[in-house]
Amino acid sequence: MTSQTVKIRMTVFLIGEGTNEVNSEFMIAVHSLVYLAYLPDHMASSDAIAKNVSTNPARIRKIMSYLRKNGFVKTKEGIRGGYILDCNPQEVTLAHVYRMVSHGSLKPNWCTGDPEENCLISSKTQIVMDEIFTDAENYFETYLEKITISSVLEKIKQCR
Repeated sequence: MTSQTVKIRMTVFLIGEGTNEVNSEFMIAVHSLVYLAYLPDHMASSDAIAKNVSTNPARIRKIMSYLRKNGFVKTKEGIRGGYILDCNPQEVTLAHVYRMVSHGSLKPNWCTGDPEENCLISSKTQIVMDEIFTDAENYFETYLEKITISSVLEKIKQCR
C-alpha cells in the first residue's frame, strides 16, 4: 500500500464521520424514546438512559433537550428528576424523530467536482448528486413514516 492510498482512505473515513454523527443522534433519540416507552409513567435519569444507550449522559441531555422542545418528553429537575415520555408512542413515527435531529443527513457535506470547470462531469456532478440525495431522503422519510416508536418496542420484545 502506498502512502497516497492510505491518505485517500483516511480522507474518505473523515468525510464519513460527519454524517455518522448526525445519524447517531437519530439512533440515540429513537433508542431513548423506545426506552422511555418501555418504562411508561416512570422517570429515567440521563445517567440511566446513557447506560442503556451506551453513551455519556452529556450526549443524552443534548438529545433529550431536542425531544423536550418538540414535545416528546417532559423533564423534572432534582434528585428524583429525569425524563418521562410525553407523547403517544403509537403515534410518533421514526420520521418525526428523523426530521427533528437528522433531516438532511443523507446528503454529504462535500461533493466532488467544481461548478466553475469547463468539464461537463466536473461542473454538473454536484447538481445531479444533490437531486439524488434529496430523492433518497424523501424515500427514506416516507419509509420511516410507517414505523412508530411503539412498533420498534414490539420488535425488540420479540427478539427475546
